[in-house]
Amino acid sequence: MTAYKQACQKLNCKQIPKLLKQIQEFKDLAPRIDCLDLKGEKLDYKACEALEEIFKRVQFKIVDLEQTSLDEDGASALFDMIEYYESATHLNISFNKHIGTRGWQAAAHMMRKTNCLQYLDARNTPLLDHSAPFVARALRISSSLVVLHLENASLSGRPLMLLATALKMNMNLRELYLADNKLNGLQDSAQLGNLLKFNCYIQILDLRNNHVLDSGLAYICEGLKEQRKGLVTLVLWNNQLTHTGMAYLGMTLPHTQSLETLNLGHNPIGNEGVRNLKNGLIGNRSVLRLGLASTKLTCEGAVAGGGIIITVTEPLEEELAEDGQAGSALEEGEEAGETPTASENGNAEPAEDADRGDVSDSDSDTRGPAPLRIPWDGRKKTQNRPVTASPLGK
Repeated sequence: MTAYKQACQKLNCKQIPKLLKQIQEFKDLAPRIDCLDLKGEKLDYKACEALEEIFKRVQFKIVDLEQTSLDEDGASALFDMIEYYESATHLNISFNKHIGTRGWQAAAHMMRKTNCLQYLDARNTPLLDHSAPFVARALRISSSLVVLHLENASLSGRPLMLLATALKMNMNLRELYLADNKLNGLQDSAQLGNLLKFNCYIQILDLRNNHVLDSGLAYICEGLKEQRKGLVTLVLWNNQLTHTGMAYLGMTLPHTQSLETLNLGHNPIGNEGVRNLKNGLIGNRSVLRLGLASTKLTCEGAVAGGGIIITVTEPLEEELAEDGQAGSALEEGEEAGETPTASENGNAEPAEDADRGDVSDSDSDTRGPAPLRIPWDGRKKTQNRPVTASPLGK
């Protein structure tokens, strides 16, 4: 706290009361404190420079910089610190519209060099044409990121093309959130389809509130056919999809082996769309959750949906019945003098049905599995980072 106050005095900037309060509550400083919360605080360049006295001494799990009015100079300085001191495993830079090209360049350098950064939230932080190449290069070469949020980041066009091309070679990212980017049904969707053809590591792809359309879904389905493993959750909520797109999806679903959650809510699919999905879902053995909220179904569509569930579950019931008969035969064998099993001796728990408990509300169940956790075993750096020329001298 003393070091931070002295830095503020030296830089002639105001101390942040919210930060001082948090410093007072710090207890065990090793290995990482849960959170440094600066959400909503205005951080100009001087305020950012003063924060180095904190990052030099303490590491965090979460550093929250949401809506902190970062400019290029302040963002560049902060990202350099977070990279050098390995300050965070989870970083939130959302709602910072003015970090600019130099800010994104520093962020990309941080993504490339920091082995501990697993989660980056850049919602509502525009990633424009001039900045996208830096981030794409970071994602292609090597990155420890597991979760990447880029909702409403102005990605349509060249930025998405660069990102999708880079991610074809990325083996670490598991969750990609691209909602609200006005992604279109032509070039943007073609890029996403190509990404799915080559990347079998992404488990969650969230495309809600875009303009994928039926034409774009056709491209995405081409990629989905190649997903023998990998994608577990696909969110297509509110993409103006109709029964035509469901025909493409229906032909694709028998080929997918890993997809468990498919959210089609808020698309005017209608009864015909459900009928077009029917055979595909019957031929699919992986989908556990299907979201059809607000899809203009009537009773006829609901009946068709119920028919799919019945048809899919009947073979499972037959398999269970056969297993039950085998179990009866085994019990007869045991009565004839075979050694009792471990469960009879009280040494084993009865197995649970793997699919039980997967029925849930279609709106809310779009997140899929929890992000993977990557252990961090780096050492805290105590020396000052190298300082570049101060922008204050301009």
